[in-house]
Amino acid sequence: MMPIGVPKVPYRTPGEGGWQWVDIWNVLYRERIIFIGQYIDEEFGNQLLSTMLYLDSTDNSKNLYMYLNSPGGDITPSMALYDTMHSMKSPVGTLALGYAYNIAGFLLAAGAKGLRVAMPLTRIALVSPAGAARGQADDIENEAKELVRVKNYLYEQLSKKTGQPVDKIAKDLSRMKRFSAQEALDYGLIDRIVRPPRIKADAPKKEVGAGLG
Repeated sequence: MMPIGVPKVPYRTPGEGGWQWVDIWNVLYRERIIFIGQYIDEEFGNQLLSTMLYLDSTDNSKNLYMYLNSPGGDITPSMALYDTMHSMKSPVGTLALGYAYNIAGFLLAAGAKGLRVAMPLTRIALVSPAGAARGQADDIENEAKELVRVKNYLYEQLSKKTGQPVDKIAKDLSRMKRFSAQEALDYGLIDRIVRPPRIKADAPKKEVGAGLG
């Protein structure tokens, strides 16, 4: 089977006349959409950061949208994304489709108030941040302290975003807590659920060529 590769789509830059074939990722970036569809590691995280900072520098009067379909990621690059979202002048909306697990769930909740959205069948899961410390005893102890600091910071921010008490969040996330889209809405992780429009079968239709009198 021939691989599909990166799809190319026709795109016209606003204010310019000609159309050009551009790969789908560039089109999304030009429309101020950041798509996170994989595990967030250092390399991918840096690509996302540079794109977000560039878009914010070119026009910070428009919203930037982060689409999430991700299992999560490493703590360091994910926290860099988290902090960058809050430091930019552009409001960052978040939309989860598919799933947003672990740190991706925190990124979803970190979106600008009123701009946090999920599709109806989205699955969301949050759990206390964890890491794998190696080396001497002092290194392991320092890593454990850093994880506690990150955890406390995320819990405090999540409390501000959701309205849930920090103690409740700590208890809920002591083990992985899963949410449906509706449960995430009730918990305060998102602001609304995007639902497909309902088409009424009995909707009246306009008559073509109707007379005036």
